[in-house]
Amino acid sequence: MSVPEPGRPTVGVVVLTQGTRPGDLDRGIRSVLAQQDVTLDVVCVGNGWQPTGLPVGVQALALPTNLGIPAGRNRGVSLVTGEYLFFLDDDASIPDSNFLITAIDKLRADPRIGLLQPRVEDPMGVQSPRRWIPRIRKGEATTPGPVFSVWEGAVLLPRAVFDATGGWAEPFFYAHEGIELAWRVWDQGRVAWYAGDLVANHPVILPTRHADYYRLNARNRVWLARRNLPVLFVPLYVGSWTAIQVLRWGLNNRPALRAWFGGWREGWRSDPGPRHPLRARTVWRMTRAGRPPII
Repeated sequence: MSVPEPGRPTVGVVVLTQGTRPGDLDRGIRSVLAQQDVTLDVVCVGNGWQPTGLPVGVQALALPTNLGIPAGRNRGVSLVTGEYLFFLDDDASIPDSNFLITAIDKLRADPRIGLLQPRVEDPMGVQSPRRWIPRIRKGEATTPGPVFSVWEGAVLLPRAVFDATGGWAEPFFYAHEGIELAWRVWDQGRVAWYAGDLVANHPVILPTRHADYYRLNARNRVWLARRNLPVLFVPLYVGSWTAIQVLRWGLNNRPALRAWFGGWREGWRSDPGPRHPLRARTVWRMTRAGRPPII
């Protein structure tokens, strides 16, 4: 950890990697170390890998097996200190050395904000996919506002807020853990915030590169509802997303739809982990803000 200076916010940074992208990993870590006017405590978590060749001052945590993205991030949290937590994937980086202090100033200026996700841009100028804007009505990528899911590759929270959420959803392994985290931030009476005026870099890569993409998306969509929604909302949420996928892939991508329904069945038959349903007032706040938790 760098030496704390009076008045500087302290940030624990968790960088997650499997060690398959050493160049990207080095770029991302150095973009964090370049941050100005903050005190950093950085750990690189190797998910099934022993991190090597790290810059001076960066801790290494080797996990003997790949525990999945949410569990890997959670393991890193216990090794860093700081009033704030920043999560960065190994293929992401921060182009502005004032990013963290600017983002923290936003959190301090508006205590309602419990989580902040920046705008995501490809570092080579490739057009960003619309999925990186975590809104149903996408609008302009630069427009900030409250959201109900987040792109997980670069996320900042007050540590107290993160701890109160219970952390990343470890059973998920991959996919939709950012939705649950955002919902649980809302359940604390706060909002998840899309900061369209701040930028993180990440290459445009198809998420379908993951072999289990369709299965885990469906399974975790069902688990998300079973873990977090009041009982009456569970079938409504799962039903709406089932209809969306059928309309999206029914004629054009039947293999994807079959894989998705395999995960859908798994989501109902398997254990999603502990259940912590959203409070009624949270459902009402989310509805008033434009996203009732049925879609």
